[in-house]
Amino acid sequence: MIDIKLIRENSDFVKENIKKKFQNQKLLLVDEVKEKDVLLRETQTKNDLLKSEVNKISKQIGILIQEKKVEESLELKKKVANMKSEIVSLEEKESFLREEIKNKMLLIPNIIADDVPIGENDTQNVEEQVFGEATVSNFEIPYHSEIMESFCGLDKESAGRVSGNGFYYLMGDIARLHSAVLAYARDFMIDKGFTYCIPPFMIHGDAVNGVMSFEEKDAMMYKIEGEDLYLIGTSEHSMIAKFKDQILKESDLPITMTSYSPCFRKEVGAHGIEERGVYRIHQFEKQEMVVICKPEDSDSWYEKMWQYSVELFRSLNIPVRKLVCCSGDLADLKYRSCDIEAWSPRQKKYFEVCSCSNLTDAQARRLAIRYKNKEGEKVFTHTLNNTVIAPPRMLIAFLENNFQEDGSVTIPKVLQPYMGGKEKLVSNK
Repeated sequence: MIDIKLIRENSDFVKENIKKKFQNQKLLLVDEVKEKDVLLRETQTKNDLLKSEVNKISKQIGILIQEKKVEESLELKKKVANMKSEIVSLEEKESFLREEIKNKMLLIPNIIADDVPIGENDTQNVEEQVFGEATVSNFEIPYHSEIMESFCGLDKESAGRVSGNGFYYLMGDIARLHSAVLAYARDFMIDKGFTYCIPPFMIHGDAVNGVMSFEEKDAMMYKIEGEDLYLIGTSEHSMIAKFKDQILKESDLPITMTSYSPCFRKEVGAHGIEERGVYRIHQFEKQEMVVICKPEDSDSWYEKMWQYSVELFRSLNIPVRKLVCCSGDLADLKYRSCDIEAWSPRQKKYFEVCSCSNLTDAQARRLAIRYKNKEGEKVFTHTLNNTVIAPPRMLIAFLENNFQEDGSVTIPKVLQPYMGGKEKLVSNK
């Protein structure tokens, strides 16, 4: 959520930002907020004047009672009663206007960075850097589900009977590999100075509305029937919401956390659920990184965070590239974002494995996360998040890039301690 001062003082700038995101249907919201904000402030002024007048008359009534001027005091009491009734009506109007303004403000996208490329959708995202050589093997690399099945490590058929499409069983060495990369990612981030955390996997509706836009919520979140609880789509949701309504100490910033959680997603949209493999699924596990910092530090943290992703994937022999997200591909709360994409030697193209975002104060305003600076002012923090690792999607890149012609899979040295010292996986078939 943006600062309403922007709409009061420079509504054209806010509208131009909306146009850059190709959301022209939201332009009217700016005028509606501006109009209702004027009405709210007029109502507040009238209410304040009435309250001041009530206080003034109440003092007069006290004097009249002391002077035993009963009739005059009764007349003024009637006047005060009428004024108090009007005050109640004005306060109800204030409350209604505040709620209307808030609901409309929640739909207005965050201001994007000046250097975000302008584009309508993800086809116009921009490749910025490539890390590692994207090679093509001189032998055929099987589809990732076939590699997993060759180790007796994937069973989607049974999962389909038990849970339906979009679920899976991982077993044996593949399940162990899944846990190993999560453990390695956890320790990798701890070594970077991040605090490890396991958060709640369900959160209240007000927390959901604080961390994401309504469009994302409808497309992603599973709601628990009969309760004000939602299954998280990523641990970022509960990690940021941890600080809801808090005033932090400046000395405690930045707060850097790395969190593990299962993630649950409807995956509503054009991509659908993949029948054959485990690329797009309803349930997966993830290691996340989250930073809460002072506004002046968020750009430097953004740079560090996506670079951590590159470093981690390169340590696992996986070539990656940084893809800068264009304006139309940015979720409403994002100031800037980039995807780290892993190379698929089988498909001969890159695919997304991490998403790093700076949300400036958009989440913090929705959740009322502030800190007190040296001057005693309460300032909204900035929030950032990035995927550390999200298997089983990450396993696709791992298996393809470490797959050998004889059907085995090489285990990089950094991962061997988490795999009981194994240097490679050998097919059971």
